[in-house]
Amino acid sequence: MTVRVLVADDQALIRAGLVALFTAAPGFEVVGEAADGAQAVALTAATSPDVVLMDIRMPVLDGIAATRRILADAGEDPPRVVVLTTFDLPEYVYTALGEGAAGFLVKDTPPERIISAVRTVAAGDILIAPHITHRLIETYAQHHRATSVGAPQLARLTARETEVLRLVGNGLTNAQIAQRLVLSEATVKTHVKRMMGKLALSSRAQAVVVAYETGLIVPGPGRPGSGG
Repeated sequence: MTVRVLVADDQALIRAGLVALFTAAPGFEVVGEAADGAQAVALTAATSPDVVLMDIRMPVLDGIAATRRILADAGEDPPRVVVLTTFDLPEYVYTALGEGAAGFLVKDTPPERIISAVRTVAAGDILIAPHITHRLIETYAQHHRATSVGAPQLARLTARETEVLRLVGNGLTNAQIAQRLVLSEATVKTHVKRMMGKLALSSRAQAVVVAYETGLIVPGPGRPGSGG
């Protein structure tokens, strides 16, 4: 399967480098490049990429607003938006994940890891760099508990779906959740799909945010990557 990629970044050098990287990589096709968020929205609608690499700080329309528009307009088969960022912007990353971005890449990530990460997120299972994602989410969540949406929305879930959300929030893959709960992976996929449908979530990254915001997972030392 060929992964169709759209690159959105206002820095011409970074954009050109990413385009060259994916053009040369087997199994990828670059379907467009955008210099701002508005272009990214328009090109996504025109080219239907599998993955959008989205810079956060861009003119005309920033990456968070562009992500929101892309996912709102995409219908039942949205692209997976991967945020491109620098490590010192946890609030922006947290907000992007909350808007439905599938994960993020730090801009100084080695090329081979960028290729691997985009291929992984295109497959639709796990977060990119979950230990880093969790650290950012926890740092931000600890200082923004007053804006929590609260736990009542969890009442929509069955006990099993709530447990699945907690494990997704801890960064576990479907296979790991299946092993933890002694279920088939197909059954876990069904629980994840139902849980995300009930909570109107578009990505596993968004489920991680909800797990923290509702207090299902409490930020604390050693939580990232602990699996529980």
